[in-house]
Amino acid sequence: MPDTPPPEPMDAKPLGRGAMAARVAADIPEGWCVNLGIGIPTLVADHVPVEREVIFHSENGVLGIGPAPAKGHENPWLINAGKQHVTLRAGGSFTHHADSFAIIRGGHLDLCVLGAFEVAENGDVANWATSENDTAPAVGGAMDLAAGAKRLWVVMEHTTKDGRPRLVQRCSYPLTALGAASRVYTNLAVLDITPRGFVVRDMIPGLTLEALQARTEARLHLPA
Repeated sequence: MPDTPPPEPMDAKPLGRGAMAARVAADIPEGWCVNLGIGIPTLVADHVPVEREVIFHSENGVLGIGPAPAKGHENPWLINAGKQHVTLRAGGSFTHHADSFAIIRGGHLDLCVLGAFEVAENGDVANWATSENDTAPAVGGAMDLAAGAKRLWVVMEHTTKDGRPRLVQRCSYPLTALGAASRVYTNLAVLDITPRGFVVRDMIPGLTLEALQARTEARLHLPA
């Protein structure tokens, strides 16, 4: 990706990681079976009310994940694919690794929520870890999830730490999946990916479309 100057500072306050996860959780319908990827997506399970049934899946073989355990109450044997401690909701279960991937590859997931380095306006996703120092190097189960889930949503920061856009015309990182993403949640906005490109569904309070566009390489559109 070519170097671009950082945009001017803005008055609107970007969402934190927890608020981004809560925004995703608010849009997940009752009864869906959902895989949560490593990173911000794992926080989504913390923001679904206990009275709303959403079945969270982890590819290492856990079905029915609940919110993160309170400190000091971790079960050392109960972890997700990112090696984080989790809880199990009533009715939850464990499966063999192969059966867990049969759930993914068999099209039984209503949604997968992944993190990413870049998302292109045509729905291409790049989320490979790029260094041996990363917690989960290489592509992991993301390719299977992107291909097998009925829907793919991405949640990530809108720009890199040095201000470069992550929502791009074409990805510069190695691709995880072609045309797979249908929605992106960032710390600034929620955007649908359509044949027109990125369509802005929602923005944080105080943010203008012009300020959002200044932080986005790809062209943004308003709903028709």
